[in-house]
Amino acid sequence: MSREKSFHVLRTTVALVIAMLAAFAVIFMVSKTPIESIRLFILGPFSKPRYIGNIINTAIPLIFSGLSMAVVFQASQFNMGAEGIFYFSGAVISLIAIWVPLPAGVHQVVIILAAAVIGALIMLIPGYLKAKYGASELVTSLMMNSILLGLGSYLMTRVLQDPMASNGSYPYLDTAKIPVIIPAFKVHYGLFIALLCVAAVSVFLYKTKWGYEIRMVGINAKFAAYSGINIVKTIIIAHLVSGAIAGIGGSVESIAMHTRFEWNGLPGYGFTGALIAMLANNNPVSVIYAALFVAYLSTGADIVARLSDVPAEMSTILQSLIILLIASERFLHSFKQRWMERGIAK
Repeated sequence: MSREKSFHVLRTTVALVIAMLAAFAVIFMVSKTPIESIRLFILGPFSKPRYIGNIINTAIPLIFSGLSMAVVFQASQFNMGAEGIFYFSGAVISLIAIWVPLPAGVHQVVIILAAAVIGALIMLIPGYLKAKYGASELVTSLMMNSILLGLGSYLMTRVLQDPMASNGSYPYLDTAKIPVIIPAFKVHYGLFIALLCVAAVSVFLYKTKWGYEIRMVGINAKFAAYSGINIVKTIIIAHLVSGAIAGIGGSVESIAMHTRFEWNGLPGYGFTGALIAMLANNNPVSVIYAALFVAYLSTGADIVARLSDVPAEMSTILQSLIILLIASERFLHSFKQRWMERGIAK
């Protein structure tokens, strides 16, 4: 491992430790039984099989969102469009899941492929605007999220809404649903789809010409242009791949964890995906571990909220602290300088 990568591991570990200590301090301030609350927070997620299953199922959409963010981050593009794509792709594929009868197996594949196309086309908009006209991808993607929320809400209330249900669309056909693979933990086949995407993105980024060009543009766009890399094409490709992954994530979450479309707003996966990508240093394989860790924190916070007097917002506090520390360029900067100088001296 290079000193640059080893420093990132050290920096991330320090950030996580500081965030956890801060969370424990908050628990001591708000809880009447802080020791028991901390025990529930740390050990609770492993106390029952269904809690372990919750960690895995919670991690699955986070893997998709983390991968989606990692691809555009590799190209040095801060695009947050995955959030809206998760929601809108879930709404649109519900049309197929409800009213298009297909054989089991074929039905799920058609839904996932349709979601990938939807996600890629949506992400193409901010990608093209950035590559061709220099428009801020952060601003355009956040605006797209609002547009997609409005379109998805319109689709829900005008087309999908089941008048017999208090909240949600008409029920999905049984052939559209992704089945459970491990009944004891209630883990579904979406786990395999997520791991397949991790493998595919790893090969794409590190074994193909397009992946190499995306990474070079992210490292130094001017040097990449001088080397003959088409910057416009590369940025667009990165956005297309990112959007397709987010679309797949939205469809898998919809037909695996729900029997009908039930999201009343943006689910939050896209924003959490930015944290996942930062923790993983944009490495597809590391996204798995980062997603599991964040899912573990979320499950622990949920258990504490239900079984003690600590609010469920503890997970949000933790994630916010981690983002602040990891995204801060000056965090451990002086230590990094000495760390790299020692490596050069050797």
